[in-house]
Amino acid sequence: MTVTPEEIIARLLYRDGLMLVIDKPAGFAVHKGPKGGESLEDYFGALRFGLPRAPALAHRLDRDTSGCLVLGRHRKALAELGRLFKSGRIAKTYWALVEGGPAEDEGRIDLPLGRKDATRGWWMKHDPQGQPAVTTWKVLARAQLPSGSTAQAVGTDLATSSSPPPCGEGLGVGVDRVSSSESILHHPPPHPSPTRGEGADRASGKDVSQPAANASAGHRLTWLALEPLTGRTHQLRVHCAAMGWPILGDSVYGGAPRAGGPGLHLHAREIMVPLYKNRAPIQVIAPVPPHMQSALRRCGWRDDASG
Repeated sequence: MTVTPEEIIARLLYRDGLMLVIDKPAGFAVHKGPKGGESLEDYFGALRFGLPRAPALAHRLDRDTSGCLVLGRHRKALAELGRLFKSGRIAKTYWALVEGGPAEDEGRIDLPLGRKDATRGWWMKHDPQGQPAVTTWKVLARAQLPSGSTAQAVGTDLATSSSPPPCGEGLGVGVDRVSSSESILHHPPPHPSPTRGEGADRASGKDVSQPAANASAGHRLTWLALEPLTGRTHQLRVHCAAMGWPILGDSVYGGAPRAGGPGLHLHAREIMVPLYKNRAPIQVIAPVPPHMQSALRRCGWRDDASG
């Protein structure tokens, strides 16, 4: 995947003297891996805006995850952002479409994670002896698929039929504070009330250590808001798969094909950064990427532009 410096600038969602937030495209690594190759970091020079050094990553997103990516503009800013991320003071909310889904409205997943094996690189698994990993989730909506359809097949059809918006769809350069009435951190959109009973431990906030049964996974989509309380590699993907509702388009932990699938339906939708004392946290929202729009509409999502 290749982008131009102009396209990187057009993806800027927030800018001030300390921090930038850009809308990371899906399918683009944020930094070079062990095998090298093109990465988003290669284009950060276009985001200097008069400073002597290019900005640097304050955290990471997976290659196939889209959305809010925070950059520090100099060493002091990076140190402060690193402290905020490490202490858990930066709130992150992801939107995901999962196959099947939980029976409850909301819940908490507490499953430690460890490396799958040395030959699998960054692939992870649930490991009782691994590092603590905690995710909270909330159902935003559900969609029943047509008879005979599967989530992966419908997701692929929807993704390939979607018309992408022009690069840079979003909130513009130079906005000091970005907010939205659709912020799902505090104002989740209405959604159908799911059936109660099954999996009550998760809904009550008890720790979960076993996957949940999900007999209808291939015939239902669920739109989730996920909030990682820890920052483990592939945490959201492993947690959702372990619960029996893998993220649509996940070819590592779910059932998506290696090529020709619908793309990973995981998006870093919103981030809140308490960067300045005596000021409200900076709130930034990233527009929904093209490959997720049609599947979200099936769940009742309205275009961002419609308010």
